[in-house]
Amino acid sequence: MRSARGSVRGSRRSDEGDAVEQASATRIRREPRRIPWYISIPVTFAVIVALFLAAAKFDWLPGLPNPFATSTVDRSQPAVLQSIENMSDYDAATGNFQIVVDLDQEANYLPSALLGNDTLYVAAGTVQSYVDLGKATVTVSADRRSATLVLPPAQLGQTALNPKQSYVFAQNRGLFNRIGDFFSGNPDDQQKLLVLAAQKIQTAATASGLTQRAEQNTQLMLTGLLRSLGFTSVTVTYK
Repeated sequence: MRSARGSVRGSRRSDEGDAVEQASATRIRREPRRIPWYISIPVTFAVIVALFLAAAKFDWLPGLPNPFATSTVDRSQPAVLQSIENMSDYDAATGNFQIVVDLDQEANYLPSALLGNDTLYVAAGTVQSYVDLGKATVTVSADRRSATLVLPPAQLGQTALNPKQSYVFAQNRGLFNRIGDFFSGNPDDQQKLLVLAAQKIQTAATASGLTQRAEQNTQLMLTGLLRSLGFTSVTVTYK
């Protein structure tokens, strides 16, 4: 009898132990893990800030100010007049040019993926061709019917680049170049492109026959002007 009672009590205790373990396991599963306050507060703040920036960026709330908005302030100093020159040049022809500058700067011992700069720059500019009328020699006949003009040959002005039509079309930079540009800008690269583009346009203007067109236009202009003044014979020559 005692052994039977002992076995019954042992079985009851084992059943009670199993029930307690199951209840505790169920409670553990039901109770979620709590995030520590020193982690939840920064995370919540970051989420609020991200929602605020997204709402301002994508205009979800029209009345909300945009933190990405920028304003331009012009603090340039007024222009200072340095000199005034009296000009006697007659701009007789203008050439409009466009060129694509392909400037490739390669390293001697490193691959271009690490060190190098390959830039395609589209440049647009104009070149004026003029005749200096201040150096003209004019001979008029006694009856004021004939006039002979001797002019200096036409010349080319300096290339004037158009910043609105000039731009960088493509640029491939090495890893070291990008790192260097991140910490400090390099205006020398832009200056090299501008100088090279101006030189190439100037060379193209020299070979384009722009000066010949300027001399023809100047001759037509002077001939028409003098004929309107009563001259019947007008001769224009260039030294």
